[in-house]
Amino acid sequence: MKYKTKSFLQRLQIAAFGLKAAFKEEANFRIQVLIATVVLIFMVVFQVSVVEKSILMLTILVVLSLELINSQIEKFLDLIEPNHHPRVKIIKDFSAGAVLLSVVGSVIIGLLIFLPRLIYFIK
Repeated sequence: MKYKTKSFLQRLQIAAFGLKAAFKEEANFRIQVLIATVVLIFMVVFQVSVVEKSILMLTILVVLSLELINSQIEKFLDLIEPNHHPRVKIIKDFSAGAVLLSVVGSVIIGLLIFLPRLIYFIK
């Protein structure tokens, strides 16, 4: 069987569709995108350095990427094992734990970068 290769633009469209579907279907993803938007606004308002911008962007992308992977794992497991199974639960818990770790790390990084600026701004 011969496979038709997709153009770069077609692959981008497929990826964009995946992001749109995740935004539409996954409440956690929408919340994380909202928080990421707030962080991006803070980056502009507080004029963070290029290094700080890079760190913040990386943390945003890690959290969003892990959330997409978590959602993918959950949907796949629901497809192959629609009934509740202890092994499926632990796999889902591991996946959710990875997202939680990235979120906690991102919050810590955000506080390290923005808290001194917020304190200075308030004074």
